Amino acid sequence: MTTASLASNNTQHPVVNRPNMVSVGTVVWLSSELMFFAGLFAMYFTLRSSVPGVWAENASKLDIPFALTNTIILVLSSVTCQFGVFAAEDMRPRRQGSIFNIAKWGMIEWFALTFVMGSIFVAGQVWEYANLVSEGITLSSNAYGSAFYMTTGFHGLHVIGGLIAFLLIIGRAFMAKVFGHFESTSAVVVSYYWHFVDVVWIGLFVVIYLLR
Repeated sequence: MTTASLASNNTQHPVVNRPNMVSVGTVVWLSSELMFFAGLFAMYFTLRSSVPGVWAENASKLDIPFALTNTIILVLSSVTCQFGVFAAEDMRPRRQGSIFNIAKWGMIEWFALTFVMGSIFVAGQVWEYANLVSEGITLSSNAYGSAFYMTTGFHGLHVIGGLIAFLLIIGRAFMAKVFGHFESTSAVVVSYYWHFVDVVWIGLFVVIYLLR
């Protein structure tokens, strides 16, 4: 077969770019997580419709400005996470220059900042729980308490899982002799999870704190 024939065959049969199986698997898993949270939303609305008076009484004790501030911190952490992904895709695991030169930050610095912001969000939730318990709203106090702590608590556990994932990615970047495709893909996959957790919280915030 001549060179011209080979070139012709290559033109007629281009190489197919297969999807990254890790990314596909993550998307499929997040789809199952979406169904889990959909069940929690359904539970919340069912309990709320059955005892609207209990909801009105207990929802008035929520500190909406504080929850909004905590929500903004979590949403902004998605922004810093994405900057970390951009750095990982550029194969730039560490900063190139001064720590104050944000434009030269690498994946590690952006993910570390994301970790801090996520930790602040979790600490804020714990503080809110403590205040609500002092107001008499506990997991077993009534239907509202059960629904509130189950929905926000399961979400909080997912946030903690994301924080652990960030630590693993940062640690792997430090240990890797060469930051390559595997490390970059891992960073992207973790970002998928983190963005998912943030979007779910926005839905929870609207339903729990704003919907009256």
